[in-house]
Amino acid sequence: MPGTTLPILRPNVLRPGDAVALVSPAGPVPADKIESAVQVLKSWGLQPRVYPHALDRHAFFAGTDEDRLADLNAALADPQIRGIFCNRGGYGMQRIVQQLDFAAVRRDPKLVIGFSDITALHTALWTQAGLVSVHGPVSTQLERGDDFTRSIRHALMSTEAVRIEADAAEATFSVRTTGRAQGLLLGGNLSILCTSIGTSFMPDLRGAILLLEDVGEAAYRVDRMLTQLGNCGILQSLAGIAIGQFSEPSGMKGSISPSDVLRERLCGLGIPVLGGLSIGHEQKNIAVPLGCEATLDIEAGTLLVACAGQ
Repeated sequence: MPGTTLPILRPNVLRPGDAVALVSPAGPVPADKIESAVQVLKSWGLQPRVYPHALDRHAFFAGTDEDRLADLNAALADPQIRGIFCNRGGYGMQRIVQQLDFAAVRRDPKLVIGFSDITALHTALWTQAGLVSVHGPVSTQLERGDDFTRSIRHALMSTEAVRIEADAAEATFSVRTTGRAQGLLLGGNLSILCTSIGTSFMPDLRGAILLLEDVGEAAYRVDRMLTQLGNCGILQSLAGIAIGQFSEPSGMKGSISPSDVLRERLCGLGIPVLGGLSIGHEQKNIAVPLGCEATLDIEAGTLLVACAGQ
């Protein structure tokens, strides 16, 4: 089994009446967006709790390392909390990942959702506790309305599989090969995965379907990160690759795009590769479980992932 030698922990899905935590383990967040998130979660029948340091600000973090860690560990250990919503990505999760209370995670697995910098949390929970989690929007995005949040609610409150169709409107849609792959879906933000190489929090990706997305990265930097994964032997061991959204820095578009690089570096690996998935930093960000069995069907243009909870 890729990624962990531990038993896989599948939390219970969220149900009306469940208490959920709103924490900020990375970048700072505006209070009005958190209040909007509280109202959305209440409308789902959940009981949101904004943790003490969620609105703090310290340098480019949501509070000091100690305070961000205290909130996250408190939520992980609280038996009343059934789900944890990360308020924002940004940067900061990797600074506190070594001090996470993994024993609490193993005692009482609960659903954790977030993306971008929160990839560091997903990989840590997987490698150290075998916890299935959800790659999806952060709390500050919940105000975008029902069309945006429908996939989040499905991933967290349903036991049905998640099915995503490649979208021709996505910049990475042309990045694809042929075939069909099955394996555990792991991964997330490309930059965070690369900075995890060499640590105990980097998943063993052999036989996995690797999910990749990133934002504001010039084509040459995407090439550099993919080259690093290849030089480590990681790309060659995958069952397949699911590609979400990639964007370049504003004003830095060149003749070679991230999609060009993805196509050139990945489509010659001899494995199924499917781009065009609406996962990442754009206007649509479909929530998808990590650590679950998945099927990547290139001819159908779909990624099918088993539900995160039970």
